[in-house]
Amino acid sequence: MIYLDNNATTPIEPLAVEAMLPFLRDSFGNPSSGYAIGREAKKAVSIAREQVASLIGAQPDEIIFTSCGTEADNTAIESAIRAYPERRHLVIAATEHDAVINYCTHLEVSRGYEVTVLGVDSGGRIDLDELESAIRPNETALVSLMWGNNETGVLHPIAEASAIAEAKGALFHTDAVQATGKVPMNLSQLPVHYLAISGHKLHAPKGVGVLYVKKNVRFQPLLIGGGQESHRRAGTENVPYLVALGVAAECARQHLESHASPSDDPVRQLRDRFESEVVSRVEGVHINGNPVHRAPNTSNIRIDGVDASGAIILLDQRGICCSAGSACTTGALKPSHVLTAMGIPGQQARESLRISFSRFNSGSELDAALEAIEATVVKLRSLRPGGIVA
Repeated sequence: MIYLDNNATTPIEPLAVEAMLPFLRDSFGNPSSGYAIGREAKKAVSIAREQVASLIGAQPDEIIFTSCGTEADNTAIESAIRAYPERRHLVIAATEHDAVINYCTHLEVSRGYEVTVLGVDSGGRIDLDELESAIRPNETALVSLMWGNNETGVLHPIAEASAIAEAKGALFHTDAVQATGKVPMNLSQLPVHYLAISGHKLHAPKGVGVLYVKKNVRFQPLLIGGGQESHRRAGTENVPYLVALGVAAECARQHLESHASPSDDPVRQLRDRFESEVVSRVEGVHINGNPVHRAPNTSNIRIDGVDASGAIILLDQRGICCSAGSACTTGALKPSHVLTAMGIPGQQARESLRISFSRFNSGSELDAALEAIEATVVKLRSLRPGGIVA
């Protein structure tokens, strides 16, 4: 198997697996307990919190552990509107993850909030002037803008956008699930108030995530119960998974620091070589998304005359794992809302594949994937009416 769908989920970092095993066996204590194995678990959670904070340039007490990125997104939005109940307006982008779009739709339908949805250009990025015009002083509770898109990898201008939101008095949230560990972050230097992370996009297990809340920002918990997470998120901590998340975050930090220049990143080099060769070897290939402002691991390609759903089946038969977009919408009949927001017609959106790499991929895997894609395209085009191979 050649796994090229790392935006859906990632293989677990081997060091993270090793680190979590003791907390599944002998060190199984509840971190809220006062005896030795409880204190050991509490210390492990604290270390994980420090490791995650170090990755994103935050303070440990700004880190709240959650079950996933969706919970972190939902909590951030709900916290903002509870903190400012008089503000009934939100601003999001058309290409946000369903965790943001569907929660905001829920607020519109069931609670009467108004949501402004910003369009994006053909490269998938918002217009900062449009953002500034959309924010209503004393009315907008929150601006939510994805740092890196899950389908295209397109990076929004988070530094500029968060500064605009703060200047106009609105809170700023970013779903950074697909950007964390892939691009450098220093939240101490940015007016970002809430940020969401998902462990399984970062070589940690599924079922663990993070909500960053900037110090001194108003916060209202979503889960009410015990005093865990400094009374900000009730529920007994998932110690083994948090330990794994901490180790995965530390590995990601070391990877970023060891490749300070973007051109030195081996993941980016794989992605760029893939795009260069697939365009030269297969006729009618187009790259979706801004060519400069993209996460270094993600490629979204459109192949003329090749239905993505059929290509995925044939590639799977050849041992290649990739997708047509978000794993959360696999099987959906509608074309990608991300690609259609970028002005790509429905049929062309259905001809688009997402290939996403990680530091565990190799050049030999890339070569095999390119051969498989070439053969798949030839076969699918030969099956078109008339049996003409483009």
